Amino acid sequence: MKAVVMAGGEGSRLRPLTSRQPKPLVPVVGRPIMEHILLHLRRHQMRDVVATVQYLGSSIRNYFGDGSEQGVALTYSVEDSPLGTAGSVMLARQFLTEPFVVISGDALTDIDLAAAARFHRERKSLATIVLKPVPNPLEYGVVVVDEGGAVQRFIEKPSWGEVISDLANTGIYILDPAVFDFFRAGEVTDWSGDVFPKLLKEGERVYGWAAAGYWEDVGSHAAYMKANFDCMEGRVKVQIPGQRVGEGIWIHEDAEVSPSARVDGPALICAGAKVRAGAWVNGPCVVGPFTTIDRGAKVSNSIAWDHSYIGENSRLRGSVVCRSVTVKNGCTLEEGSVIGSDVVIGAGSTVNANVRIWPNKEVEPGAVVRESIIWAGSWKRGLFSSYGLTGLTNVEFTPEFAARLGAAVGALNPVGAEIAISRDYTRS
Repeated sequence: MKAVVMAGGEGSRLRPLTSRQPKPLVPVVGRPIMEHILLHLRRHQMRDVVATVQYLGSSIRNYFGDGSEQGVALTYSVEDSPLGTAGSVMLARQFLTEPFVVISGDALTDIDLAAAARFHRERKSLATIVLKPVPNPLEYGVVVVDEGGAVQRFIEKPSWGEVISDLANTGIYILDPAVFDFFRAGEVTDWSGDVFPKLLKEGERVYGWAAAGYWEDVGSHAAYMKANFDCMEGRVKVQIPGQRVGEGIWIHEDAEVSPSARVDGPALICAGAKVRAGAWVNGPCVVGPFTTIDRGAKVSNSIAWDHSYIGENSRLRGSVVCRSVTVKNGCTLEEGSVIGSDVVIGAGSTVNANVRIWPNKEVEPGAVVRESIIWAGSWKRGLFSSYGLTGLTNVEFTPEFAARLGAAVGALNPVGAEIAISRDYTRS
């Protein structure tokens, strides 16, 4: 059976993780999510694969090439502009002359695809939707099926008052090529929003198969961390790169871990990574390829991508650090902070909880970053320079900033005090 991997999404909810690369290339335990999907397809003898790409598609093609390293024959179908989940697959129609599987390249799963295909054949279905029971259906499109699995209706992101099913649409489908007769090429078309409701309306055989395996949409930073930690805790069947050296601890043979360093699992230390003397990797943690955890640093509940540096005596708690980030000595990254690629965090700085820093930013030494840095190029330790307050209107000088500044000035002056305000019109 052939497979189509949908790999064209931007992953905007995961930014800044996806600011410079598409979501399918975001690493989970040292491999891109899409690589886990390709390996999963190979395990089910689905080696003939078409990937639909759009957002930063060249990055995906450059990474996977012809798919030989993953044991599949990989070709690409390129969208010039987004065509929706079904419209993108329509572009590959000429390759799909027999029943085929459609699977997302940016969700993590170990669902039994062979069992789903058997169900599809047994039901003589035109379209089979792989479903997964979820504890909170509000974030998903849910599907209502009868006792035999025939689909009755679809509810997209229901309220609690609309929840009559806990079966979420996983975005994994087993489809007959005849499904292409129900929509036109070149139009923006989605499977769940357009094609499947049309099939139901026209009385076609559409079934839902409730799967027992693991599935995670990886649609938020919290879900991203959960997916990594679930892999190391054995909740999902994936190939973790490295040798298992203890309970929940994988260390690649090319990694360097000092005898005086401490590694508590679950943890993965990838190829070329260095954990130096006195450092503590307090799992669950992933230390990416060629990343250094320097002396005395403590990394807890965190993920560091490749080619990054965590300085001496720094502390990471519940953080994600992307590619080529420099965290200098004595820094603290609090719970939920996310640091984009090529960011430099100056020595002694603190990044507060849930702050996101977009790529290519710089934080001055000793600064406390209290809010996300998206457009500004840097975060200064103090407000005032030799030129007073400087910054870009509506970028660094926002209404919220002005309100906080006014409140601070007001708190330092008695009632009735006069305050002079001026501005410099000179372009800096």
